[in-house]
Amino acid sequence: MIYHMFCLWLKGKKYASLDNREYYTKIERYSKLSVEELLNEFNTTEEGLSQEEVERRLRHYGPNKPVKERIKPWYVYLFEAFTTPFSLILYLIIFINLLTDVAFAPPSERSYTEAFFITLIVLIGGLVTFLQEYRSDRAVQRLKSIVAISVAVIRKGVGKVEVPVDQIVPGDLVFLSAGDMVPADIRLISAKDLYVDQSLLTGESEPVEKFAQGDDKVTFITDLKNICFAGTSVLSGTGIGVVLLTGENTYLGSIASIIAERRPPTAFDKDIRKIGWFLVRFMLFIAPLVFMINALEKGNWTEALLFSLSVAVGLTPEMLPVVITANLARGAVAMAKKRVIVKRLGSIQDYGSIDVLCTDKTGTLTVGHVVLTLYINIKGDEELKVLKLAYLNSYFQTSLKNHLDIAVLEKAQEEGLRLEDYERLDEIPFDFERRRMSVVVKDSGGKYLLITKGAVEEMLEICAYTDIQGNILQLNSEIIQKVLKLYKDLGKKGLRVLAVGYKEVEEKPAYSVEDEMGLILAGFVCFLDPPKEDAKEAIHRLTSHGVEVKVITGDNELVAKRICRLVGLEVKGVLLGPQIEKMHKEELKNVVENTTIFAKVTPSQKAQIIQALKEMGKKVGFLGDGINDVVALKVSDVGISVMEAVDVAKESADIILLRRSLYVLADGLIEGRKILTNALKYVKMTISSNFGNVISILLASLFIPFLPMRPAQILFLNLLYDLSQITIAWDKVDKEYIKRAIEWDMKDLFRFVIFVGPISSVFDILTFLALWFIYGANEKESLFQTGWFMESLITQMLIVHMIRTPHIPFLQSKPSAVLLYSTFFLTLIGLATALLPFGFSLGFVPPPYHYFLWLLIVAFSYMFLTHAVKRLYIKRFGRWL
Repeated sequence: MIYHMFCLWLKGKKYASLDNREYYTKIERYSKLSVEELLNEFNTTEEGLSQEEVERRLRHYGPNKPVKERIKPWYVYLFEAFTTPFSLILYLIIFINLLTDVAFAPPSERSYTEAFFITLIVLIGGLVTFLQEYRSDRAVQRLKSIVAISVAVIRKGVGKVEVPVDQIVPGDLVFLSAGDMVPADIRLISAKDLYVDQSLLTGESEPVEKFAQGDDKVTFITDLKNICFAGTSVLSGTGIGVVLLTGENTYLGSIASIIAERRPPTAFDKDIRKIGWFLVRFMLFIAPLVFMINALEKGNWTEALLFSLSVAVGLTPEMLPVVITANLARGAVAMAKKRVIVKRLGSIQDYGSIDVLCTDKTGTLTVGHVVLTLYINIKGDEELKVLKLAYLNSYFQTSLKNHLDIAVLEKAQEEGLRLEDYERLDEIPFDFERRRMSVVVKDSGGKYLLITKGAVEEMLEICAYTDIQGNILQLNSEIIQKVLKLYKDLGKKGLRVLAVGYKEVEEKPAYSVEDEMGLILAGFVCFLDPPKEDAKEAIHRLTSHGVEVKVITGDNELVAKRICRLVGLEVKGVLLGPQIEKMHKEELKNVVENTTIFAKVTPSQKAQIIQALKEMGKKVGFLGDGINDVVALKVSDVGISVMEAVDVAKESADIILLRRSLYVLADGLIEGRKILTNALKYVKMTISSNFGNVISILLASLFIPFLPMRPAQILFLNLLYDLSQITIAWDKVDKEYIKRAIEWDMKDLFRFVIFVGPISSVFDILTFLALWFIYGANEKESLFQTGWFMESLITQMLIVHMIRTPHIPFLQSKPSAVLLYSTFFLTLIGLATALLPFGFSLGFVPPPYHYFLWLLIVAFSYMFLTHAVKRLYIKRFGRWL
């Protein structure tokens, strides 16, 4: 069925590889073979395969795994962490630095300080990247459901034996019983009352009975009566079958190509890459320019080269991947505490930016468990007799009890009903043509009762009377019209309704469908999958955070509307699957935005709906748990699944919820927005800071007759600033950034840099003038370099706090403790290094004590001017981050 549905929509698209005609032809041929022909086809017998033959076939076909999981070893993570484009640039700078030191500096003057700091930066960046990526991957692996599944097979010389599911091969004889997962595509050779749940493949919730005999009259391959498919589950009965196909060759495995495909980079991934390469190109332009200016102005080519290399290191965004990874990985851990597992770190950005969530009704808005809510006579009055008759019918039937029967049994137990006085004699099984089933029981008084339960319309056809609190009345057209009105009213409330009828019968050896005529209609039993207790609050949390919830369900629209009403979800419009089937792509795009409920939809239509929403500019999250959700999970901006989902759905998803709840999802969404906001803080800080530094360095190189800062000092300053920015991942986020979806806007980013970057340059230039004319640094090179180092250190640490919030920092918006302490102590470390004796090796000298008054004036003036620019920027452009 998936094949046919997918091909209708995916024809000519990237997933057209699912069109595996060879597979369907092969399975249909196997279904038509006799048992003897089938055994010969696979060169096996009723005694099974020998162990030697199994080993040979395992080598040929491979293990029975529909989806191969590729886990990278630790050394691959380590290698990747130290071979980023930024790291490679730094390696080149280290090599040039060492080469210059050895070639031009006398042995007594070779300090290797610059090379040491660059190497330290590379080591810190690489190790943080490695630890965050590796730990995150291991955490996901630990949190995945690891279940050792075994299957019973017949092996020659051994008999019936349990083997791991990945060790079965084509030709194996497999036993199936209630509770088993079908381990491969299997052709049955014997079956007894075998009912299989194929909903994960077809989306249909009704169990399917399987037989050893085939059926030529089938529309879809999943309708083949003697074929059981990998991934489906046995609900009742037993069977024995021959394994036809295993692993990636199964029907389930045909979807593996979709799962294996890597998602295209997200907008966030692309923009981060663009920023990284922009900064690299910027550095490759500025560093040679700085080199030429300093070399021509000052005449010392070696010194100018070392200075320009240090500037190149300062401008290289070597910590960009580290901070982004640290931020996302910390977020993944925080989200795990909220019972949300992140499989792909980059998906956190998508998760935080979604503004539409598409979800199923069952198990998400509802508890996923049907309960009996009403047992009434045809007047609508509660009557215990109706429940008791339904209880007798459900209790004494021997065929598979569905979820409605279970609900009846639970309600009867809750009401304290007993059946000691009844004995089962016979039953007339359910079939989809009659849409009812009957049992015959004998009570303690020797009376024989035939009790029938089924669909209302079909039950009215066989009922001649009705029972209203013990009064037996003949059904006439007037009463029937009232009964149908009551039935429709109940349906409008979203209730699933079954009619219950009975009559006294004579004793006989067996009963048939003919005995069901002339029943007494007792009343109705009504069922509902009730909403979850936290669903209403979860919906409110999502909508208040700018996320519109849309329900995509295979159920009818009346049930969906009732549930939406109960959980407080406003229904703007309803669209049915058959309507979607007749729509063109543009028609669907025009209606999806104003539709809340999509009912009676097929799996392929789910993907169509999501694609239409995306084309309307929406960021769409999709919550799904079945094989029939795989394409929708892939098409969505962020695929969300649950821990109880099938493996292929979890494999296709980016986010896994440990509990199927919108409340958990809302928690994760909020955490995702915090993470994304902190990532944006870092990006804006880095680029604006670098831009300001470039202006200052170029001006200083043009007008200062010596190096404005020594290479080692630049590297030390860069290291302190980089270390302070790592802690941004732990920063608090203002509420307004959690309330809305975060937009990643490159245009705004570069506009932000033009406004904010030059602010630090203003105070750098003022400091140059103060050092030159007030503190006499025009003749004291080391004093000038120390003074600018200290001022740059303070302003760079302050910019972290100024940019992180649109409010007044420290007063209206407090940073996290770790960010506050890290910037404070790193500033102290930098100032202490400049003042204490061990800083002499870096070229520092203690400035006059009254210079600290200047630094204090600069710090407060810098915060005041930055905040003024911030208010102007927000007023003009309506945003800060």
